[in-house]
Amino acid sequence: MKLANRMNRLGTENAFVVLAEVNRLLSQGKDIVSFCIGEPDFDTPENIKKAAIKAIRDGYTHYGPSAGLPELRQEIADYISRTRMIDIKPGEVVITPGGKPIIYHSLHALIEEGDEVIYPNPGFPIYESVINFVGAKPVPAPLLEKKGFSIDTEHLKNIVKKNTKMIIINSPQNPTGGILSESDLEEIASIAKENDLWVLSDEIYSRIIYDGRFRSISSIDGMKERTIILEGFSKTYAMTGWRIGYGVMPAYLAEKVAQLETNCESCTATFTQMAALEAYRGPQNDTEKMVEEFRARRDLVVDGLNDIKGISCLRPGGSFYVFPNVTKVCRNMGFGSSKEFQEYLLYNYGVAVLPRTSFGVKNEGEDQEYIRLSYATSRENIMIGLKKIRDAVKRGR
Repeated sequence: MKLANRMNRLGTENAFVVLAEVNRLLSQGKDIVSFCIGEPDFDTPENIKKAAIKAIRDGYTHYGPSAGLPELRQEIADYISRTRMIDIKPGEVVITPGGKPIIYHSLHALIEEGDEVIYPNPGFPIYESVINFVGAKPVPAPLLEKKGFSIDTEHLKNIVKKNTKMIIINSPQNPTGGILSESDLEEIASIAKENDLWVLSDEIYSRIIYDGRFRSISSIDGMKERTIILEGFSKTYAMTGWRIGYGVMPAYLAEKVAQLETNCESCTATFTQMAALEAYRGPQNDTEKMVEEFRARRDLVVDGLNDIKGISCLRPGGSFYVFPNVTKVCRNMGFGSSKEFQEYLLYNYGVAVLPRTSFGVKNEGEDQEYIRLSYATSRENIMIGLKKIRDAVKRGR
């Protein structure tokens, strides 16, 4: 039987592909240090788990409103109003099973076939996948190492066309850990307003930031009305498996996104929503400790990578990823790409990383090679993994 043609346009997230291979090797008794998956290795805080257990016992085991429980929508509206310095009402909030549905539903609600959507490259692969799936044209906006992996706003101006309908931004960013500066956000906002564009702002790592304060493009004058904020609990509260996120957007769009939610999942599990309510209302000590530990790990992995001949690594401002340049290593070892280097590390040294091409096809003229490491693993594992990478580079092929 034949699949629908649209399935040929659907991509994937290679972190899960590599993770499956890591698990296969582990099942064979291989010793693997994994830097491949982007989820905190910390346990969900105890107060949040207890809130979920209480919610189940209290009967929060049935359908809820497609847009989310009213009390959580209100809490999120208050939180976003406070942290983004904009006035948000509960009717502008839609709660979803994880953050990805906000990408999927927003693009389906706003983008027609033949429209163009600009997205960061390298970037989270689901952006490009869903753009293609809705029949639109994905237009990459290169993230430049020389700009700290920020968007080249001059280039951005040149790639906006009459069919462009949306710009996707992600800050702090996956895979680079880069953060858009205030001036870059102002430039992107100016471009969006001048060309009447939507902005989908993926702010899932907003609380995992090491220097200064988080800045949202939605806070810029005239941007609240054209911005969709993607946020959630997965990274901040180590709740990846709970599958709960949300979007903040104009009320008329929120109504349609909730309708898509009705058609897809009906609603987000009610007991997880009560856990999320506790996450925002309860103590924040565990999150603060987690971020401080990530800071220490970041410094450990950056310093260690920069000590390896042929590798250079910027110190990221947020998230829990590093994106080292391995061009010299690839050339010295005879690898044609970071993908070959990634496979060599996995199968010969038991170190799992992701290659540059897991985050989009290379931009035109891009001649550098990168790998991504998630430092959401213990300091001990980081030290072991760094030693293995150092040995691999030192010994050569």
